Amino acid sequence: VQLQASGGGLVQAGGSLRLSCASSIRISVFYRMGWYRQAPEKQRELVAMITSGGSTTYNDSVKGRFSISGDNAKKMLYLEMNALKPEDTAVYYCYGDLRTDVWGQGTQVTVSS
Repeated sequence: VQLQASGGGLVQAGGSLRLSCASSIRISVFYRMGWYRQAPEKQRELVAMITSGGSTTYNDSVKGRFSISGDNAKKMLYLEMNALKPEDTAVYYCYGDLRTDVWGQGTQVTVSS
């Protein structure tokens, strides 16, 4: 099983980006899928998670600004990020729970002030 994240880049504060995660299998197979991020010299933290039933969880710092969604037919997971802040700068990782952890490679998001 492979997950491949894309869509990162450099954006000004207040801007938007959409991250995509391509899965090698239908995302409905995963119990949960989500996005984590890791900023320099900080621990990896949960950004957003979606369950197979469609329930979502967000880090308090991104509530109201970020939105997680999936497209099972396209085998894709998305993270829509709006009103970006410099503190959102990090490497973002796609994650899938198959009762074993599946991680994609990271994609860099840099928000300039």
